[in-house]
Amino acid sequence: MSATTAKPLDISIIGETNLDLILYGLPETMPLERELLGTDFRLTLGGSSSILAHNLATLGSRVGFSSLVGDDEMGHIALDRLREAGVDTSHVLTRSGQRSGVTLLLPHGRQRHILTYAGVMADLSVDQLDREFVHSARHLHLSSLFLQTALHAGLPALLDDVKAGGMTVSLDTNDDPDDTWAGILPDVLQRTDILLPNEDEVLRITRTNSVEAALDALRDIVPTVVVKCGARGALIQHGNERQWAAPTPVQSVDTIGAGDSFDAGFLHAWLHGATVAEAAEFGNRTGALSVLRPGGTEAFRDRDLREQFLATGRAPNAQATP
Repeated sequence: MSATTAKPLDISIIGETNLDLILYGLPETMPLERELLGTDFRLTLGGSSSILAHNLATLGSRVGFSSLVGDDEMGHIALDRLREAGVDTSHVLTRSGQRSGVTLLLPHGRQRHILTYAGVMADLSVDQLDREFVHSARHLHLSSLFLQTALHAGLPALLDDVKAGGMTVSLDTNDDPDDTWAGILPDVLQRTDILLPNEDEVLRITRTNSVEAALDALRDIVPTVVVKCGARGALIQHGNERQWAAPTPVQSVDTIGAGDSFDAGFLHAWLHGATVAEAAEFGNRTGALSVLRPGGTEAFRDRDLREQFLATGRAPNAQATP
């Protein structure tokens, strides 16, 4: 997609806002009624939609964010982080007397426990959106489809509306806590231009046993599918063509938010004129940047690290694993 200033925003994101509380160094097996000591703790901006919005803005994209938070300290901190990055939060709604969502992450090496209190993150509905604000961008992105249950009723009609207005649509489903991968999903996929799953998600979406079979199943549904494969890079299906996008090798500190950070790089590059393959390679670099610091946004908040790594693929200072 070629860059243009015809609209005030590059991308409109509809999604959830919460904070991540990350406690490192706990044993994988956690007995009850014991005080277990961690080795480090971080509070960072969380929520796939929020991480994406934040990181896209630090890359220079013009980002409009539609979301819902509670009128509490968690919501205030999250919005401060988004505004600090340059995200337009003027249409984030605050619900008085309600609590924002929060996720507790307990990493254990390459795997982690993920515990979420949804708060108001599932309460945002299409009727609450400012349609003019949503339409003020060239592109619409949805993350965490299965967490945003109040959106589902009006979502197909909204997507038809934005596409009729010339906007393109991307989707990162993220996980389905109920593990059904059904409901609204088929209707949204039919209206999606770019799907950005990881390997596990694309298998569950298509109910297949291999990424190749999953891509076969999606070929006539979604024009572009980019499967995030971690340290192996990304596998792209664009029309009838498939190709790999090379990874950016790094020593990982924390993989939380790496997929959302890939999305940020991919969408930023694509919206500013890159080919799908070029955008995927840049997504691999922004995903690699993310894992250099704890949490999904901390590496992007470090301007010197962000600019040097994106320019060279090398981090100026390694940081020890928490």
